[in-house]
Amino acid sequence: MAVYRSARTVALLAASCFGAQSQWLNYPTPGTPRTPDGKPNLTALARLAADGKPDLSGVWQVEPTPADEMKRLFGDLSGDSALGDTSADFPKYLINLLLDFKPEDTPLRPEFADLVRQRAKQESPLTHCLPIGIPADDLLPGPFKIIQTPGLILVRNEYENSFRQIYMDGRQAPANPEPLWLGYSVGKWDADTLVVDTVGFNDKSWLDGMGHPHSEALHLVERFHRRDFGHMNVQVTIDDPKVYTKPFSVNFMELLIPDTDITEYFCNENEKDQPHIKK
Repeated sequence: MAVYRSARTVALLAASCFGAQSQWLNYPTPGTPRTPDGKPNLTALARLAADGKPDLSGVWQVEPTPADEMKRLFGDLSGDSALGDTSADFPKYLINLLLDFKPEDTPLRPEFADLVRQRAKQESPLTHCLPIGIPADDLLPGPFKIIQTPGLILVRNEYENSFRQIYMDGRQAPANPEPLWLGYSVGKWDADTLVVDTVGFNDKSWLDGMGHPHSEALHLVERFHRRDFGHMNVQVTIDDPKVYTKPFSVNFMELLIPDTDITEYFCNENEKDQPHIKK
């Protein structure tokens, strides 16, 4: 089953990032609102940055889709011991970004259907220590850190050990940007929502674990809204007229991981996944 193989591959690769995260647990983060028993109050009001804008800083991780819904959508992903419990940490859109469409209504252009089928038999870019791309980056079941300044926002993904730059200084994206794995991102505030506009992608990354493709014409718009201290709503709109017949959007939640931090991770260090993935 193509979906199963995609989920299994991503799960095997992502599982190794959880152990590294535990090195930093139980470090009380200054400024965290707390309940009377000292635990982080994740439903407290979201804080503001020094410039009065919403402060998105912190360590975040995507909210997993409930296990019963995952089973309904994809069948039993726990049958292979290689998955362990990792599948329980998966959001559904990491596996298939087009889940909300009936097969007959898919916006994927017919000429790219064979490519998706081919990729179902291949290894994702993650297998080769390359970025999987955006928006899949936001959906990986591992932590990422937002570092916010008035003129620049940095997003550090622990698993890929990559930095994404979001320019907040009013600039426009270059007319002919060099194609990049993570694109060229500029951001602005729409009231209390951060709107990130990204172009300049190469065509090598995948949109999800199934391998839905995109071209260098890909244009992403992400909207980040921190509704309270511990929850951030994310909407991603994908527009690529070369590969899809119309723009489409997905919505998901990022959860703050308090009193912790990310650490370094290098894909090739002590790498042991390949023999298992190729079985």
